[in-house]
Amino acid sequence: MNRLKLTILLLVVICLAGYSQEKKYALYCVAFYNMENLFDTIHDDGKNDYDFLPTGSYKWNSHKYQSKLKNMSTIISRLGGKQLQNMGPAVIGLAEVENDNVLNDLVKQTPIKDRNYQYIHIEGEDLRGIDCALLYNPMLFQPTDSKLFPYINEEDSTYKTRGFLVVTGYLAGENVTFIVNHWPSRAATSPARERAGRQVRAITDSIMANDNERKIIIMGDLNDDPVNKSITEALGAKKSTKGLKPTDLYDPWWKTFVKDGIGTLMYNGTWNLFDQIIVSGNLIGKDRSTLKYLNNAVFNPEYMFQKQGKYKGYPLRTTAGGVWLNGYSDHLPTQIFLIKEID
Repeated sequence: MNRLKLTILLLVVICLAGYSQEKKYALYCVAFYNMENLFDTIHDDGKNDYDFLPTGSYKWNSHKYQSKLKNMSTIISRLGGKQLQNMGPAVIGLAEVENDNVLNDLVKQTPIKDRNYQYIHIEGEDLRGIDCALLYNPMLFQPTDSKLFPYINEEDSTYKTRGFLVVTGYLAGENVTFIVNHWPSRAATSPARERAGRQVRAITDSIMANDNERKIIIMGDLNDDPVNKSITEALGAKKSTKGLKPTDLYDPWWKTFVKDGIGTLMYNGTWNLFDQIIVSGNLIGKDRSTLKYLNNAVFNPEYMFQKQGKYKGYPLRTTAGGVWLNGYSDHLPTQIFLIKEID
């Protein structure tokens, strides 16, 4: 099958209001989801995964694990909305996955197995054993290179946490690099996440110095809101597209969080928006002859929220206060949509 026929077969072709009806566009979804402790039931040497064993504090057994896989795959299957319901996201960044075993089990789940998702995961140094990973539909994204950059703490070389998973490949026939993140938690002070922001910015600057046309998408649980210093200053992501240069970074979640009051997790009754997808400036613009950013959204259907009790209105978690709730995650997924004109 030639590339044109494959594109027409796989991609949703849409006509946008305000554009010539003679033009057609392919729509792509890129998503991120913190899966909140996707652990199997087997101990991995060198990892502090004891809570997620049958004898651990969560009494984590095969039934709970299989329920977790079913619930997470169900959410993944619904990302992308009605327009992309048959194929879903082209790429999904994940946080808090334990190993290859859980990823193998995840992609085989009934709600998503027909999409033939593949994954990229490189074992990191996090002491709890939670890593970042990238799921992708090989019909839509073709990876060419992957690398895990370690998080470096210049003040304490013994400090180990999640690194930055950098994956490059072809999306819509264009060279795109994805950087999947899970920055230090709020248990650490702001400088820890500012350090992460500077290191990710150094990675993006290095990539663009070698290829100034490369499109970059930074996604992850940044453990900071769009207004925080780690993102606005250290990473240098801008809240507006006005005057944006191709090598700048744009954070569309500033408006979502500040103006619309929408978040991805709740703490002490207040929303935060830690789960962000930030794009390089060359993905912004009206010229859709090349791949461009269209819009963004938090995936937050009603069934993903707790309906009663002290935490009514919070995202429905797998476990809370030692009680198994058989929910999803303490984080909501985020997604952006990209568009490109096709013949």
